[in-house]
Amino acid sequence: MASRAAARWRERLAQRVASWARKRQGEDLPPFALQARRLYILPTRAGLGLAILLLMMLVTGLNYGNSIALLITFTLAGAALVGMFECQRTLQGLVVQHASAADCFAGGTGLLELHLANPSPLARRLLAVRCPGGTPVSCEITAHGECQVRAPFAALARGRHRIGRVELATRAPFGLFRAWTWLHMPVEAIVYPRVAGDLPLPHSGAWHQSRAAATTGGEPEQWAGLRPWADGDSPRSIAWKVYARGGPLVVGIFEGEGGDEHRLGFAGLESLPAEARLGQLAAWVEQCSAGNAAYTLELPAARLPLGAGPEQRVAALRALALYGEGS
Repeated sequence: MASRAAARWRERLAQRVASWARKRQGEDLPPFALQARRLYILPTRAGLGLAILLLMMLVTGLNYGNSIALLITFTLAGAALVGMFECQRTLQGLVVQHASAADCFAGGTGLLELHLANPSPLARRLLAVRCPGGTPVSCEITAHGECQVRAPFAALARGRHRIGRVELATRAPFGLFRAWTWLHMPVEAIVYPRVAGDLPLPHSGAWHQSRAAATTGGEPEQWAGLRPWADGDSPRSIAWKVYARGGPLVVGIFEGEGGDEHRLGFAGLESLPAEARLGQLAAWVEQCSAGNAAYTLELPAARLPLGAGPEQRVAALRALALYGEGS
């Protein structure tokens, strides 16, 4: 019971300190350099242990009038103070050039990419970057060098995931002190719905009927867009005008074109909860992408035209991730 109360007290204290730091620093817009006023430093357990040891050595040396003990005490204390200065210097002046977060699936782990630059002629060592809910990632930057750090963060729910703050810390050079700063950058990641469901992939009978009508003299097909050329496509379906203008090989898509085409939507999923529907649609999108099949996505507030390929996959998963957001 006492441990739970202590944990809640520490959590509330950490939240208040984080809120105070954010109000004090404001929002950070890359690129920016780390100034001394935003750096914090405290001794580690090893540093506290050394301080107690030096205090005992000082008392003993004064009590017995031992000059050698006092010399060793003051030498070690001076080295510790130099280490404290070097610990803060490791962070001071670092430039945060760019920060971005890649899309990910709910329930998984996302990656924040942080681009750091060192304008100093001295190397920056034992750096650690940590996102909320993630593990620290270590890195080092050479003199006048740069580095890219990919720090994991927990993606718990679909939608827009704002990374409120990123911790950049170091224990260089001796591990006696820990200096750190918080980066409050406007970085967002799009979290896709969790892939779930094993229902069979639906086909669009209306498109196949339209194709059959066109081949027998019925109504003409409706233009739906272009998709990348794949092995097995007929040369007649290639958009040669696009290729003649220097573009890639693409194939024209018509509503009603035969082949692997699917119409994805809430139809047939009415018995499932909203998040389960989105998970099933995400599973279907992944199946279509794995088979390079063309598909369209129809949601109550959005419609994705027929297409295939990586761009279609990202557009569909993002539409599912942002379902329910206001315009």
